[in-house]
Amino acid sequence: MTTERKPLSSTARRREASRRAILTAAIELAQEVGYAKLSIEGIATRAGVGKQTIYRWWPSKGAVLFDAFLMLSEQPDDGGSALPDTGDLEADLKAVLRATVEELNDPRYDEPMRALSTEIIHDPELAVLYAERLDGPMRELNKQRLRSAQRAGRVAEDLDLDVAVDMLWGPLLNRWLRRSGALTSDYADSIVEAALNGLRPRR
Repeated sequence: MTTERKPLSSTARRREASRRAILTAAIELAQEVGYAKLSIEGIATRAGVGKQTIYRWWPSKGAVLFDAFLMLSEQPDDGGSALPDTGDLEADLKAVLRATVEELNDPRYDEPMRALSTEIIHDPELAVLYAERLDGPMRELNKQRLRSAQRAGRVAEDLDLDVAVDMLWGPLLNRWLRRSGALTSDYADSIVEAALNGLRPRR
């Protein structure tokens, strides 16, 4: 049995339009002036809404930027779809890490992501929100792919999957955050190859 989705009321449409205007303004201003100069007042002015409208939905500019980043990346709260599982673990991981490299190198993401990384360190509530809505679900998707590889005998049965995820994605994020080297597809491939040498079952 299916149920019809009722069309949004005019009030709901205006609310959603205001919300998207606020999130778009937050992204644009973060790119233009940087996070340090980003303000609720500036976001409100750019979006054409009152400050109280923003404070009614978000407790801080960090929370606004977090939702804006989710909108920009089109990342739903449930963490999105599963990682590719073609049966070739190395190829699948390389494809995912290469996509991560492209995202980290995208100018649209760079400033918002760096701002969030800094703000999460200082804002415990935002850190919890990030863990619940983005980091945790994405980590679980990565672990699901590795569990599939465990069942297929491609990686060790006693592998700590959280450590494995850190081994694979940690180097990329560390190099990006520190600006300590170029993020390239070749670098992503080398991470996968080095990690799998340690993850495969011991003969």
